[in-house]
Amino acid sequence: MKSLKFAAAFAVAFAGQAMADPAEGVWKTQVDDGAYAHVTIKTCGAAICGTISRTFNEAGEYKSPNLGKQIVRSMKPVGGGKYEGKVWRPSNNKIYIGKIDLAANSLKLAGCIAGGLLCSKQTWTRIK
Repeated sequence: MKSLKFAAAFAVAFAGQAMADPAEGVWKTQVDDGAYAHVTIKTCGAAICGTISRTFNEAGEYKSPNLGKQIVRSMKPVGGGKYEGKVWRPSNNKIYIGKIDLAANSLKLAGCIAGGLLCSKQTWTRIK
């Protein structure tokens, strides 16, 4: 009887709290055009979105004009650690079909054209 009361109390205490998406966190991008970034991924409605939170080049951290801009856009989970949506590439200011394949602390991001047939890929590493 005590365990039933505990279970009921637990359910009430956590009712309405959404589970965190496994992609949420801070990710380090690969170097692209001599720079890399830290991207903070959070839920945005039924999707995930990622915003550039820090930028680095060969001299160290710097204040890029891309700070605060959304690079991962409306990526919706499609199952098996995969997401589909849009991705923005700062170096050419273009938006591509985006795909993510998430596995623990590794995030494989693809920006694609031609309906997803031709893709440029990066592997990001979770920082926190």
